[in-house]
Amino acid sequence: MDLLKKIAACLFEWGVRFRHFLFDVGILKSEKFDIPIICVGNITVGGTGKTPSAEMIIDHMSLSHNIALLSRGYGRRTKGYREVTLEDSYRDVGDEPLQIKFKFPSVVVVVCENRREGVRRIMAEHPEVNLIVMDDGFQHRYVDPKINVVIIDSSQKPVEQDHMLPYGRLRDVRTSLDRAHYFLVTKCSDSMSPIQRRLFLKELKRVAYQKVYFMRYEAQPLRPVFPDVAPPEIPTFSKVIAMSGIGNPDNFIRSLRLHHRVVEELTFDDHHVYKVRDAKMMESALAKHPESYIVTTEKDAVKMFSSKKMPEAVCRRLYYIPVKMTYIEESDKDFLQNLEKDVKRN
Repeated sequence: MDLLKKIAACLFEWGVRFRHFLFDVGILKSEKFDIPIICVGNITVGGTGKTPSAEMIIDHMSLSHNIALLSRGYGRRTKGYREVTLEDSYRDVGDEPLQIKFKFPSVVVVVCENRREGVRRIMAEHPEVNLIVMDDGFQHRYVDPKINVVIIDSSQKPVEQDHMLPYGRLRDVRTSLDRAHYFLVTKCSDSMSPIQRRLFLKELKRVAYQKVYFMRYEAQPLRPVFPDVAPPEIPTFSKVIAMSGIGNPDNFIRSLRLHHRVVEELTFDDHHVYKVRDAKMMESALAKHPESYIVTTEKDAVKMFSSKKMPEAVCRRLYYIPVKMTYIEESDKDFLQNLEKDVKRN
């Protein structure tokens, strides 16, 4: 099986390199736009922290810009250009775009698998927008962004030691990192040593203008998914059932263990579509662990806000844990300020 995966990984790598070659020599065209575009992406599969990073950028840049977020809308059942509203189902627009719309209701959020068409439609239909944040478009290349922000998961194998899919987790070749302007190394521990940081700097910083920042997730107080029927908070060190459908749930579970007793883990695939059987599974888990609560991620909670199939017993005990990105000690902390200068620079 490993041999077959290695062969498939070699074929995939050749295909990726050939596609990059076509862009590099101009056979495939990258299009520049008059509006500045910040691309937030990565070169690995799994949850590296793109959405919290995009939210951090939107939160800061919206103080001085009219922002639109452009996403493919991974996992949605619709096609083409679609503007996200607060009334949408995540099945129609994708879980992450809907999460961002809930968090920033005044921001234009658009899903479109054709990124060039998405940019053109935003510019035509929202002339007030003067900055676009493009989520997960680093490999796309049909759009040439002004700034590339690449997210690196510190808890996973270093890029230099990883392999292409399906043998490893890389979905792009390492040399693509040369196109990055900023690296955000996420999920760093507070105890990350100077030597560990230097190793990341040596691996990632290939061009003089590139900058590397070290970030961690800072868990916020738990919030009820259904605040009309659930108490606003739960006691510290309560029994909790950790439930998630994200790319890499380890950090989520570690955060929960700091303040609560995790008695069971319900783990689903990334972008999991919750169905009636999952609601019954939650109800059974609560019955098995009396006086416990279910705690899920913010991305998963978005899928349940408008659910009419959730048993009342689950609604009363279902919470989510918001997170925000913060810099670790001894990391440079001027990422957002430098990003703003780059956006304004001709």
